[in-house]
Amino acid sequence: MPWTMNDYPQSLKNLDQLERKKAIDIANAMLKDGYEESEAIPIATKQAEQWYKDATKEEKEELKNKKITQHDKDEDANPELNDKDVHVYFEDDVWKVKTDGAKQAYATFDKKEDAMKRARNTVDNRSTEIIEHKKDE
Repeated sequence: MPWTMNDYPQSLKNLDQLERKKAIDIANAMLKDGYEESEAIPIATKQAEQWYKDATKEEKEELKNKKITQHDKDEDANPELNDKDVHVYFEDDVWKVKTDGAKQAYATFDKKEDAMKRARNTVDNRSTEIIEHKKDE
């Protein structure tokens, strides 16, 4: 059963109401995709906090009217990859970030520092490592 603004994890109680709604929305979508509650809650909380900090007034208004309990399953979601390390490597003239075992990279960057930042953000939500490759590997 999806979480609502009246029934949500205790760890979300101290968030601003709109920030909490975003966290519930993200967590509900993750649960629909097969993530465990223990993974969904901290990831959703962190992402909601970042979203709330960066969101425009229009995005916040849009969230106020959003139904946070209705989500379609994302067929591309693969929660099993959360236990895998993240690779940063150079290919096709760009730096790529890819989870070990994934079919393709999930981010590309012109600069290695940007790719490493994205990889660090990913592993911060997991208990995994970054495998940093040299440009000529």
